[in-house]
Amino acid sequence: MNVLVPGGNLPLPGGALAIRVPGPFDVCALVTDDSGKVRGDADFVFYNQPTAPGALLRGDTLTLEPDRLRAGATRVTVVVGAAEPGTPLARLPLPTLQVADAPGRVLVRFTPPPTQGETVLLLAEFYRRGGGWKLRALGQGYTDGLAGLARDFGVEVVAEDSAPTRGRTVAGPPRGYAGEGGAAPASRQPTTAPRPTTPGPAFAPHGSPAPHGSPAPHGSPAPHGSSAPHGSSAPHGSAVSASDPDGFLALVNPARATAGSPPVSLDARLASAAREHAAALAAAGRLGTEGADGVSVHQRVAATGYRYLAVGEHLVSGPRTAAEFVAYCLRTDRARQTLHDPAFTHAALARATDARTGETYWTALWASPLTADGLARTTAEVVGLTNRERARAGLRALAVDPLLTAAAQAHSADMVARAFYSHTSPEGSEPWDRAAAAGSTRRTIGENIACGQRSPAEVVEGWMNSPGHRANILKPAFTHIGVGFAGGGPSGTYWTQLFGA
Repeated sequence: MNVLVPGGNLPLPGGALAIRVPGPFDVCALVTDDSGKVRGDADFVFYNQPTAPGALLRGDTLTLEPDRLRAGATRVTVVVGAAEPGTPLARLPLPTLQVADAPGRVLVRFTPPPTQGETVLLLAEFYRRGGGWKLRALGQGYTDGLAGLARDFGVEVVAEDSAPTRGRTVAGPPRGYAGEGGAAPASRQPTTAPRPTTPGPAFAPHGSPAPHGSPAPHGSPAPHGSSAPHGSSAPHGSAVSASDPDGFLALVNPARATAGSPPVSLDARLASAAREHAAALAAAGRLGTEGADGVSVHQRVAATGYRYLAVGEHLVSGPRTAAEFVAYCLRTDRARQTLHDPAFTHAALARATDARTGETYWTALWASPLTADGLARTTAEVVGLTNRERARAGLRALAVDPLLTAAAQAHSADMVARAFYSHTSPEGSEPWDRAAAAGSTRRTIGENIACGQRSPAEVVEGWMNSPGHRANILKPAFTHIGVGFAGGGPSGTYWTQLFGA
C-alpha cells in the first residue's frame, strides 16, 4: 500500500475503484475534462445526485469506473466537507482518503495536512494520463463552502454565505485556471488545478478541422497558443542559433511585422524541446501538452536550460508543410494571438510523423528569456493590479515587502523544480513557515497561488473570480505583499502572492 503526500501521484490499475473517506464527512465528486470545468450539473456527484456515468456515491464511498465516464471526461476531483454544513474541517479529525481496487485491496491512502478555516477540501484528483489513469493527492481547501468550489468548477448553485479567509488561503481552481495554450493547472488553490492547454481544432489529414487530443492537466480553460506574461525584456544576449529547414522565420516574421510585432529569432534549445515534444505526440498518436511519457512541453523547455519569462506553444496535427501550419495559425484567433505576441523574442518549429497513421504532429514554441528586469516588471504589475482591486473596494494599497517577496519567489521556483502545486510543500512547510524562514516577523500570513496563467492581468483576474483568493486580496487587515513567478513545471507558469500584516 502507498501513502501519498500533497502533490504526490500514483498510477492506478484498470477497472473499478472504491474511494472511501470514513468519518463525519460528506463526499462529492466533479467530473471534468482538462479545462477543469464540468459540462453541466450532471457532472456534480453528491448526496442529492449520487450517480453519473461511471460514478456512484453511497454513503462515504464513491465507486469510480474510469472507462465508463461520460465522453470527454479526463478528470474526477474528489471533494470532502463536514457532514454538518458550515463546520470548519479543523474541528473534525483529518479526513483520510482510501482507494481500493475491485478485489478490495487498498492501493493508497492520503491524509492532508491540518486545515484552518476551510469548510470544503479538494482531497484528490483522478486523471487520465496516456492510456491509463493516475491519482494526484491535493489537500486544497475553500473557506466559503461548496458554493465557492462549485462556482470554480462551473456548476450553477445558489451561493452560501462566505467566511473571510484567515491565515493561509487557498486560491482558485485546482490547477492553472487560466489558460489552454501553454500552461496547465488555490481556493482550489488560487487557480483551478492546472489549466490545460489545447491549441484549437487540430487538422485532419487534408486540412479540415478535427478534434484535439486531450490537453495536459490543472484551472479554467484557455486556448493553446495563448501567451505568457508580457513585459519581458529584450533577449539577454543573442539566441543560440538553430537551423531553419522549414523556412519558419520567413513565414512568421512578415506576419508579425504586419501586426507591429518585432521579429523572432530561432533558438536551438527551443528547437530541441520542440523536436522532443513533436516526437512524443507522434508516438502517442494524439495532441496534448504532456506526452505519453508524462513530460509536459514546458518541462522539456526547462530541461534544455532555457529559463523563460513568457512562453507559448502551438500543438497541431494535420498540416503537411510549414506553410500550411502557419496558415492554420493565422486563421485561428487564439493561435494568431500567440504568433503575433510582441512579448516573444525566440521561436522554434518541429514536426514528427506517426508511422502508424501517417499523421504529422507539429510543435511550435515561442518564448522570451527570463531576466531580472523582466521578472521585476512582471511581479510589479501583479502588485499594481492587486492594489487597483483594493482601491476599487476602498482599501489601502499593499506595500511590497522584500522578505515576503523572497518567500513567494522561492515557493514558485520550488513548485516548478519539484513539479507540485500546493500551499503545502512536499516536506510539509506552510506559507507562514516559508515567510518566517525568509526572516519575516509578520503575525498574519495569507497566500494565493496559481499555475498556467500567461500574464499578470490573467492571474489577478482569475484570483478575483475565486472567492477564497479574492478574500485574501481584499482583506482589510493585510498591509504588505510579496509576489513570485517561475516558468517551467507541468503547467508552464507558477504564481505566488504572499500577504502579511
